[in-house]
Amino acid sequence: MNEALVHRGPDGEGNFRTPHLALAMRRLSIIDPLTGWQPLHNEDKSITLIANGEIYNFIELRQQLRDRGHSFHTGSDCEVIAHLYEEYDEACVHHLRGMFAFALWDARRGRLLLARDRLGEKPLYVHHRDGQVAFASELRPLLRAGVVDFELDARSLYLYFHYQYVPEPWTPIQGVKKLPAGHLLTITVDPWTIQERCYWRMEDAPPVDGDPARRIRSELESVCELIIRSDVPVGVALSGGLDSSAIAVLASRNYPGMMHAFTAGYSGRPHSDERADAKALATHLGMPFHEVVIDYREMVREFPELVYRRDDPIADISGYGYYAVARAARQQGVRVLLQGQGGDELFWGYDWVREAVSQSLRKSRLDSRPPKLSAYLRLSRPRSGYRRALLEWVASLAGARSSWTAFRRDCLSPRERLVFYDLTPDFQAASRQIRRICQESWLEPLNDSEAFDVFRMPLPWPPLETLLTRLICQTYLLENGIAQGDRLSMASSVELRLPLVDYRLVETVVGLRRSRSDVALAPKTWFKEAIRDIVPDWVIRRPKRGFQPPVRAWHSALFTEYGRLLEDGTLVQSGILKPEAAIQLARGPFAWDAIVPLSFKALVLEIWCRQCLSNVLSGAK
Repeated sequence: MNEALVHRGPDGEGNFRTPHLALAMRRLSIIDPLTGWQPLHNEDKSITLIANGEIYNFIELRQQLRDRGHSFHTGSDCEVIAHLYEEYDEACVHHLRGMFAFALWDARRGRLLLARDRLGEKPLYVHHRDGQVAFASELRPLLRAGVVDFELDARSLYLYFHYQYVPEPWTPIQGVKKLPAGHLLTITVDPWTIQERCYWRMEDAPPVDGDPARRIRSELESVCELIIRSDVPVGVALSGGLDSSAIAVLASRNYPGMMHAFTAGYSGRPHSDERADAKALATHLGMPFHEVVIDYREMVREFPELVYRRDDPIADISGYGYYAVARAARQQGVRVLLQGQGGDELFWGYDWVREAVSQSLRKSRLDSRPPKLSAYLRLSRPRSGYRRALLEWVASLAGARSSWTAFRRDCLSPRERLVFYDLTPDFQAASRQIRRICQESWLEPLNDSEAFDVFRMPLPWPPLETLLTRLICQTYLLENGIAQGDRLSMASSVELRLPLVDYRLVETVVGLRRSRSDVALAPKTWFKEAIRDIVPDWVIRRPKRGFQPPVRAWHSALFTEYGRLLEDGTLVQSGILKPEAAIQLARGPFAWDAIVPLSFKALVLEIWCRQCLSNVLSGAK
């Protein structure tokens, strides 16, 4: 298993064994490269720790622990975890600010503690069966070492076709789960017990008073001072967008060296290419600027490897950008990369999430009587003059069709089901078409409502602004953004740090939102006001474009090269896809209103299965 994780830690390894336990780790040297080797221990070595990630506030914690009589053997940021455990037991996690997944062995109690950070920046996969537990930072080591068999989990793949990823805690493989973000897993040897519990929930953040811009700015400055702590060079992944621009400005103000900026663009410079915008800000900040031009032929050639490197199947065609930028950073000797993920999810960057709040609020007000259609009828004008917006407007019959759809949905759906992912066209397409493309024998044990269970909450609902913020962070941000960013940066042995998902910042935003609502304000109003005096106005006023490649051209090229794999492929042979549907999907159909069409989801899953099976066989040899 450890050999399969060399990319996450090419600088060395460590291991520890007892009659009940074997621990192993790979090291990527970021803090204290000379002496910070793991496993780490307390003073008498009754506690043994292996950890993945960074504890940003380790300097402050180290001083507090020294004042309480603790002594340290290394300069590692993670060593504070062992001593915090001595002081606070499982509650040690409440003192940590950073990203982490760790395993801590308490020899006196015969107890292993597994923990994952609050927002899930660092992964942890767990398999337990017949009195044994195995865990790893990625799914692939469990498969490659033969700890689990390659047996696909039907429910997880059913969710994948709806979401384009597998929501936690599920995984595509039977018997393997993700330890959810903000959770602990405690395993005792005698008597043999396994207990899992949640130690942090976003919605538990207390109300916060005061000026939102001032409070948010304070937390942004705090985390950007902490997050640049490193004994190796730190860079920033810079797009033309507001989030990464703000991180570049805030982090570079306190960075002791010269911070380098990295960006990706596309051959031919299509409209979505943001290199010019990124370069303008880098020049403004005096940052050395490195740009990667992604050629579609290179992307097509490396696509199977990219799919495998993501660990879970994730159907995001823009993912090659993560991969290319991290690789460029590593080539320049930059081992830590800052990125702006989380801003859209935290500050209402997606219109459909704001609409989900509005429609869920309307649904929550329904009484036992059937709703009236007049309360739903809402005619609209096109969002813009672009072709896609006009097509959406026409297809919705100026809003009449979508009004009727929402009316019927609320009439027929369970009261406790929020309006959330079912607003997205890809989820709707999967719900309509999955029985047409998948074999009946595969679908038979599944319930049509299972895809909706992710956003089914008991009544009465907590404040919807908080609830929808949590849902978008637990789904799209975590499993598409954070997971993909972690795996594809670690594929090049680069550590990715995300200041905008710092839990203190998240608690501040949620706390402010509990005191006053900002959902009706313009997107990212609070965030823009917090950074207005330090980020150039031409960045703040720039229209949102999103880090998107030329999607349809790439989609066509990928299906020209790999589409045939779907015909009588692994998904057909496994009894998932109907043979005739696989032939149709192999042609790469792409509906005009789709973002991630079912054909692309199927292709990614087919390639992922083939790559996994190939590596399982090579591991067995």
